[in-house]
Amino acid sequence: MTPQVDSINSNSELPGSTEVVVIGGGIIGVATALTLAERGIAVVLCEKGTIAAEQSCRNWGWVRQQGRDHRELPLMVESTRLWQAMDARVGSATGFVQCGVIYLEETEQDLAARETWLENARPYGVDSRVVSSGEANELLPGSTKGWAGALYTRSDGRAEPAMAAPAMARAAQTRGAIILENTAVRGIETTAGAVSTVITEKGSLNCSSAVLAGGVWSSLFCRNLDLTLPQLSVISSVLRTRPMPDGPELSASGPGFSFRKRMDGGYSIAESRGPTIAEIVPNSFRFGKIFLPLAWLARQHLRPRLSSRFLDEWRQPGRWPLDGISPFEMTRTLDPEPPPGVLDRVRKSLAATFPFFDQLKIAASWAGLIDATPDAIPVISAVDTLPGLFLATGFSGHGFGIGPAAGQLAADLVTGNTPLIDPAPFRFSRFSDGTPIRPVVAP
Repeated sequence: MTPQVDSINSNSELPGSTEVVVIGGGIIGVATALTLAERGIAVVLCEKGTIAAEQSCRNWGWVRQQGRDHRELPLMVESTRLWQAMDARVGSATGFVQCGVIYLEETEQDLAARETWLENARPYGVDSRVVSSGEANELLPGSTKGWAGALYTRSDGRAEPAMAAPAMARAAQTRGAIILENTAVRGIETTAGAVSTVITEKGSLNCSSAVLAGGVWSSLFCRNLDLTLPQLSVISSVLRTRPMPDGPELSASGPGFSFRKRMDGGYSIAESRGPTIAEIVPNSFRFGKIFLPLAWLARQHLRPRLSSRFLDEWRQPGRWPLDGISPFEMTRTLDPEPPPGVLDRVRKSLAATFPFFDQLKIAASWAGLIDATPDAIPVISAVDTLPGLFLATGFSGHGFGIGPAAGQLAADLVTGNTPLIDPAPFRFSRFSDGTPIRPVVAP
């Protein structure tokens, strides 16, 4: 089932030219377009389907600093600051609330790992702290388990995925951005080796720069440009409950479950620290070697699965002429089914731990595809071999919370502004310049 997403009034006509084209209407692309428009840069965003219809509306809705890899933390700290002002910035509700986030731990060994993370995170100024068993139960009462303790960050929060990106897109339009839904970008043409034209299904658009923020579609798009972007995907499933009065405000993760309260009084619930379903597709073999360190790190939870997606992607062209129908027009919105048993398992695990959820009523459920890189951190970078092309993709399940700052960083790179933070960890060339790939697995 596709989550219901706030709509925008899509612009209707493709202009002949612009300064920057943003390819992809998820939260990263929208945040990039918003930042550029605020700076007076002419920008057109092209989305093959509708704004936020794929993973940007299907994620958990968490806005968290805690548990982040140290390479992402500076960007996430900045993103938290941007979320705090987002409603005022866009003139509309995004659902952002600094409710706090807590990771509940059953063993002293797991708690020690949180303490190690905390020591490494202190230089970044986060207000995370490890709390005792007693304080964990005070912060989040009603558990049937005795916790060893927890990692808690008061300033972390939540927002509404179905509201946030559309609100940002509408704000970008009021500042002059053109947002085109149902407008797939087929490819890019160059002049003197640099980006000069973006080819869409509705015609050509001259530009000086393009930002590819295509989520799981980015690797395929790059392939038609003779660029190798190592990217695979995993399935994430979520259920939404009907309103449940007097429930916890904290967003929480524990063995087998995670939850966060919604603006409508219900909860978004998903599996945490459980099996990760990775469908076997042709790219699994194409990128198998560079993903081996990540697969090994996640081996206890990784569950490869062969499905119809293998044949679907096998039949998918790796190259296509720009005057013909592209793969992006053939599938406007990826809408996978939740794998059997996943949501039933998480519901039982959560109810057994917090009896408050024993009588929850499911209002909707869905699944989405998370785009992952070999080191599980994003690419926000110029492409050295193709001047004028920039990538903002591969967020590995971390994109919603980090989206506002990621969009600002991408805009900084496009315009030559002083970058919001050091962009070196996110450079595209790290996959080809001999840099050791050091993956992380998000909690």
